[in-house]
Amino acid sequence: MSDGQSLTLILAGERDTIEFGEDLALALKPGDCVALSGDLGAGKSTFARALIRAVADDVDLEVPSPTFTLVQSYDELRIPIAHFDLYRLGDSCELDELGFDEALSSGICLVEWPEMAGDLLPTDRIVMKLAHEGTGRRVTITARGPALSRISRVLAIREFLDSRGYAGASRRFLTGDASMRAYESVTTATGETLVLMDWPKRPEGPPVLDGKPYPKVAHIAKDAYPFVAISQYLRGIGLTAPEVLQVDYDQGILLIEDLGQEGVLDEGGRPIEDRYRESVVCLGYLHGHAMQQELPIEGGPIHHMPDFDPTAMKMEARLLLDWYLPWKRGEQPSEQERQDYLAIWDGLIGKLQSAEKNLLLRDFHSPNIIWQPEQAGVRRVGLIDFQDAMIGPTAYDLASIVQDARVDIPKALADQMMIDYLTLRRSLGDFDEAGFLKSWAIMAAQRNCKLGGLWVRLKERDGKPQYLQHMPRTLRHLSTALSHEALAPLRDWCARAGIDFSES
Repeated sequence: MSDGQSLTLILAGERDTIEFGEDLALALKPGDCVALSGDLGAGKSTFARALIRAVADDVDLEVPSPTFTLVQSYDELRIPIAHFDLYRLGDSCELDELGFDEALSSGICLVEWPEMAGDLLPTDRIVMKLAHEGTGRRVTITARGPALSRISRVLAIREFLDSRGYAGASRRFLTGDASMRAYESVTTATGETLVLMDWPKRPEGPPVLDGKPYPKVAHIAKDAYPFVAISQYLRGIGLTAPEVLQVDYDQGILLIEDLGQEGVLDEGGRPIEDRYRESVVCLGYLHGHAMQQELPIEGGPIHHMPDFDPTAMKMEARLLLDWYLPWKRGEQPSEQERQDYLAIWDGLIGKLQSAEKNLLLRDFHSPNIIWQPEQAGVRRVGLIDFQDAMIGPTAYDLASIVQDARVDIPKALADQMMIDYLTLRRSLGDFDEAGFLKSWAIMAAQRNCKLGGLWVRLKERDGKPQYLQHMPRTLRHLSTALSHEALAPLRDWCARAGIDFSES
């Protein structure tokens, strides 16, 4: 292959070869072809078995050699894998008959004895050459930039774990999110399960407002300092957030406490009433504490919590204009529509000047709440994914959970959650309920205008069409918010723009 770059590793023995195969499983994605070269006994099959078992998350998975069948397929894995052994390939033209192109289009292809394929393998393949090195093996990896960067990243994480006292820990894919972060489940040598947050630095992107890129205008965290500061703050006031055990701020690698997998939905994806109700009580508890904008980091700097300022609010609301309307109507909104919409938001945001403000978690909904059954009271509500928190209207987070973007909340439960929160806040005193409800309607509308555009942007720009499934719910939530009298101008604008909420 041409234009490739290389790196070399020394694997001391079979255990290291298995560990490397497991780690590389975290770097690969559909469309990757890994060409495994090396003499008999060099470790190709050991590596391939470890990688396949890691993707399957099953160390006992039977992985037979494809020596005689030429290909062994694993179609039900998180990423489908086709394992080829071309040693007995009669002619390179037979590769197509084995379904190579089809397998590569949807998954990963591991190819032993790639030399037998001639020039038929992809030019951007990942080439791995294994050779005996004393009692161990030398591995030379050649790949083009993006693929080699992914591989270098998983190796950097392994080095991080080794250097922090977690040598020999096993790693498995846990989840990704709508951002560029990824998460791994890490099991230590003693059997403890932790979570690793992989948060590499990314280019800021093109300017979207006043010469600034979207993350900077929207106050999206660019490094791990906010997560650490907010975690320490939440834990300090008696709430449940994962403890940060190890962190490399420069590389964006965090090892954190595992709060488990138990959420606030039942097996059918329906909300569990008492867990949602306890979640809004948790919010009320948080909002009952005095606002703190400067959060110290133990052994580090002070994190200044950014304000959810009018510029950020307006830019997020603008996603409806920039993405949803063009997608829905097949054409850009007119300049008059745009000016009217933005002017309406100037007015609505102005109404929030006197709104109660505190720590705004930003995405307080089902994916980010981990239920802690062994705890009591509000400590049963485990909080994650709060790195983008700001100081802003407290009503925003209540809108986020009552109008959960990912799940349908029955109206009776949504109403009860509002009652629970308002009752708690009244009991604490000094609470402007009417002003809070107006802020709730404005923040709910702002959030759903943002989400309506965000789902389209994730599909059109980022290749993640699955988020469009939330669009009907988002429009229903927006319609609910627009029923407040303060939202009449926006309600009228939506009617003129032809947004049909009945389709939701």
